[in-house]
Amino acid sequence: MIIDSHCHLCKKDYENIDQIIKNMQDNIMIASGADHKSNKEVIELCKKYPNIYGVLGIHPSEITKDIDKHLQFIEEHINDKHIVGIGEIGLDYHYECNKELQKNIFIKQIRLAKKYHKPIVIHTRDAISDTYDILEKEKAYEVNVTIHCFSESLEMAKQFIKKGAKIGIGGVVTFKNAKKLKEVVENIDLKHILLETDSPYLTPEPYRGTKNEPKNVYLVAKKISEIKNIDIQEVLDITTANATTQFDL
Repeated sequence: MIIDSHCHLCKKDYENIDQIIKNMQDNIMIASGADHKSNKEVIELCKKYPNIYGVLGIHPSEITKDIDKHLQFIEEHINDKHIVGIGEIGLDYHYECNKELQKNIFIKQIRLAKKYHKPIVIHTRDAISDTYDILEKEKAYEVNVTIHCFSESLEMAKQFIKKGAKIGIGGVVTFKNAKKLKEVVENIDLKHILLETDSPYLTPEPYRGTKNEPKNVYLVAKKISEIKNIDIQEVLDITTANATTQFDL
């Protein structure tokens, strides 16, 4: 068994989603919402496929004037079958943005997750200090927290792990220039790691430059086994157990 703990399976990204899902055989995918449209698609996927679970959330770059209505929709569906968390949510300062608005919506979604005792999947880009501070202030670690697509230092990884967070590792770890991420993987215990693809993005080597899909999560596991010099089956067994516990599958 292998679990892709974070992927996007939107119709706009794939001509044949049925085939993409079939390629994963009976392995598990956790499909992530990012806006109102994709949240609705996640719900439909969870209804249709027994091996798909989902998280619902508003990505910091997808905040619109209808945000309150969209948050209400998430709350209305948070206890649907196979919906296992709130995500992906967080902060993204990479482009010019309204930081205070992002913080406000981030906090609202953390509180929603805590209200319903659901795990949180965090997106943070060029905003790690504010992300860390908000998680602390809001006592977010009362529920399970995943730092999706981790890209920070080993020191930062250890700080999150100390709080009980899991570290999401995806295709970037296979890139030649990903020295910092490889250092993280080498020096943290496997029990803190979740496998992910972030499909259709961040395709691992040797397929970098093509559209990613959940089956490529195996290549992430393979790279982790090489970095840690352990058998790939150990990586699969432990990360599957991690994801099963993290999302109460």
